[in-house]
Amino acid sequence: MRERGHRAERVAELIREELGELLQCEVKDPRVGFATVIAVHVSADMRTARVAVSILGDESQKKQSMEGLASARNYLRHELAQRLGLRHVPAMVFELDRTEESAQRIEELLRQSRNKP
Repeated sequence: MRERGHRAERVAELIREELGELLQCEVKDPRVGFATVIAVHVSADMRTARVAVSILGDESQKKQSMEGLASARNYLRHELAQRLGLRHVPAMVFELDRTEESAQRIEELLRQSRNKP
C-alpha cells in the first residue's frame, strides 16, 4: 500500500515538470498567458490530479488563463501520456494558487500594524 503513495508522488512530480514545459513551449492559446505550475497532487487511485497554477495579471487575465487551461486539458493529457509513457494519465483539475497574493496581503497588514501609533 505504501508503494502506491510513492508512485503517486513520483507521477505528480513528473506531471509537474512536463506540464510546466508544455505550458511554456507547446500551448499556443493566448488566453493561457504566463501560467506557472506550482504543484501537482495526484490522488492515491491515480485517477485525478489537482494542478495548482500561478498566473500573472489581474483578475480578468487570471480568469481567461484558467479558461484557456480548461480548454487545453485534453491536449495536455494526451501529450503527457506520450511524453511520460503512462497508460493512464490522471484527469487534471486546474486550481488557481493564491499563496503569493495571501503572503503579500499579510505583509501589507503587518506593515500597517507597525505604522499605527
